[in-house]
Amino acid sequence: MLVKKVRKSDVKRFYNSLVDDKNLSAATIDGIHTVLHQVFDLAVDDHYIRSNPCDNVLRELKQSHVFKTEKRRGLTRQEQDLFLDYLKKSEKYRHWYPIFAVMIGSGLRVGEVTGLRWCDIDLEDGLIHVNHTLVYYKHEVNGCYFNIHTPKTEAGRRSVPMLDFVKEAFLEEKRRQEEEGTKCLVRVDGYTDFIFINRFGMLQHQSTLNKAIRRITRDCNDAVLRKNPNAKVLLPHFSCHSLRHTFTTRMCEAGVNVKVIQDTLGHADISTTLNIYADVTKDLKKAEFEGLDKWFAKSMGQKNGDKNTGPETGDREEGDS
Repeated sequence: MLVKKVRKSDVKRFYNSLVDDKNLSAATIDGIHTVLHQVFDLAVDDHYIRSNPCDNVLRELKQSHVFKTEKRRGLTRQEQDLFLDYLKKSEKYRHWYPIFAVMIGSGLRVGEVTGLRWCDIDLEDGLIHVNHTLVYYKHEVNGCYFNIHTPKTEAGRRSVPMLDFVKEAFLEEKRRQEEEGTKCLVRVDGYTDFIFINRFGMLQHQSTLNKAIRRITRDCNDAVLRKNPNAKVLLPHFSCHSLRHTFTTRMCEAGVNVKVIQDTLGHADISTTLNIYADVTKDLKKAEFEGLDKWFAKSMGQKNGDKNTGPETGDREEGDS
């Protein structure tokens, strides 16, 4: 169809066919919607059409189909510690520790992390300068390959302070590459000297990282269960994006100001940050009140006990009535 001929009803019909005929999940359709919406936004900007036919279609689709989606969450502190400790101690997976530690400790998007170059980090002042994203997708010509995209908004261009373990992760990656003689052999749109590369000097991308997470999760949980079949803390199913959410959760737990969280994550719209903040703090508030409930129960129990354990009549001091 010609772009100017596409109507909202056409987009809705297409999405419905993806659900009813192809049984695609809400997450998959969400990804398709993201691409389509951007394409039609460009058409609006170039005055081919007046409005975006994709507006609100996904929301209406989810309401009508009542998708059962699993709540996206970050790793708990115990899960995070298990994940990082396993990577540190694992001879097989130790080389994955630096990139995942940086993701957990900085909140950078996958493309921002994989696109980092050595000149983008300041180890002396402890700053990560985010000014571009590495993307990997299928082009109309020559198939799938990498490109560099600059931030869509000014908020995406930012400097993120390094936590101590993040700085150490960068240094560890540098040492490992020097010891193994690994060098970046890739140039993308004029950019080179990327930090996180594989043993062949090639770039990492989201699919590779998610596959690594699945293998790490499987082997980590196997190791934990071998030691203790009744272990309560195991790694859940999670992805690269969960690590960004993990960092956000830690900031909320630490009581970091919402505006600081927005700037650190590179959200152009404060509502995006507030939605995540409200979601995380709701769980934190529930946990805190459970502790408060136990405190009150214990306190009330002690008071009731005090009434029954007062001094006996014969022990009264002179002047008591």
